[in-house]
Amino acid sequence: MNFFKKDVKKNLKKEESDLKDIWRRIKTRDFSGNTGLVIKNSMYQFSTNLTGKIGSFIFTVIVARLLMPELFGFYSLALSTILIFSAVSELGINNTLITFFSKEFNKKTKKLKPLFLYLKKIKSALILFSSLFLLVSARYIANNFYQKPIFLALVAGALYIIFIQGLGFLQAMLQASNNFRSVFKREVVFQISRIILVPLAVFFALKYSLSDEKVLMLIIFFLAFSLFLASVFLFFDVKKIYLKKLKSEKIFKLPKKQKSTINKFLLATATLALSGVFFGNIDKVMLGHFVEGEFIGYYTAAFSLIGALTPLIGFAAIVLLPIFSRLKGKRLEAGFKKSLRITLLIATGAFLATLFLSYFAILIIFGRGYIPAENVLRILAVLLFVIPATSIYSSYYLSQGKPNKVAKLLVVSTILNIILNYVLITSLLPYGQITAVYGAAIATILSQFFYLGGLAWRRRRVKE
Repeated sequence: MNFFKKDVKKNLKKEESDLKDIWRRIKTRDFSGNTGLVIKNSMYQFSTNLTGKIGSFIFTVIVARLLMPELFGFYSLALSTILIFSAVSELGINNTLITFFSKEFNKKTKKLKPLFLYLKKIKSALILFSSLFLLVSARYIANNFYQKPIFLALVAGALYIIFIQGLGFLQAMLQASNNFRSVFKREVVFQISRIILVPLAVFFALKYSLSDEKVLMLIIFFLAFSLFLASVFLFFDVKKIYLKKLKSEKIFKLPKKQKSTINKFLLATATLALSGVFFGNIDKVMLGHFVEGEFIGYYTAAFSLIGALTPLIGFAAIVLLPIFSRLKGKRLEAGFKKSLRITLLIATGAFLATLFLSYFAILIIFGRGYIPAENVLRILAVLLFVIPATSIYSSYYLSQGKPNKVAKLLVVSTILNIILNYVLITSLLPYGQITAVYGAAIATILSQFFYLGGLAWRRRRVKE
């Protein structure tokens, strides 16, 4: 027991020392070295996440209150379905770009252009495929699988896929060059545009008594338009950073060895990305098949609050990816452990606050109509520990070019998530639809714990 107390005190003193060093660097604007680069990027990424979550809160509150639980549930179901199709056009390309671009960006080998053209070609083909696939299957998904009025929203989703994936590709290029300032500005543009455009569209659609399907279609369309505006903004920043560099390079085919390395990495990250999106959205998809729209709305309301908090807790995950790519050995281990300790420390406070204030959070943010989401939020609060820690582990593996270490684990976790969702939802459904929602929340937590535990076990096993 005494040994445990000494160990805790030692860790607390270490964290206090680290936090003082971070504050000193910020005050003196000392961003030298890898530590300074992490702090600088973390500040911008924290600002980006803070802007995004404040914007998301405002956006979610307005839309949720305008639509009310049932229509809000339909909206979230349509968006989750679109995101699953969108994952087909992502397939880990952005992470692949960040990993390989960050290694080549400051080198004189001039291999950026062939890398860019190769990944751009694959990306364009996948965007076209996933958009057309969604258009073709939209009617069956809406009318047969869900039996809910989201057909037109799924049709508009084809446009959403084009712009969100284009935006993601541009953002990955900026992150690879450690330009997080532009990403922050992009977030401001996106949040302001969607907060203005989407609620206005919903307000006029409801005022003129448009059908539920048309209301949802307008929401997705104007979300896509907001993404387009943000993409235009990023395009000029990317052009400024990369145009001269890419123009100075000759067009040549990538060496077979390098292309093979990229393809292997891409294949592993493709499994990672596709499984990850299924992992994050399958609960809503399965609820959409079994329960009414309002209960999907309750689940979405609770999950959106968790989703707003987790990036603020684990903001270092994205920032650390290009930094981890440059570190090896003891320096890598020290950086990994430090980020994990600080993240879990913040997560503890967020968890306790959510546990005790869930009723007021739901009431203030979503209104009295969403009060049934209170207990769902309490259950999901456990994810405040799991999701940020998982993000750091994932960044660690991806940065070292080892996505295969987690790809299979994520596939297994996704399958487990599907099985648990089906078993718990169908088992608890006879006791009420809100109880089935509790089942989906528990299934999500169990599968997330399994995934995190597997990541930690694999890392410990490799070290040993």
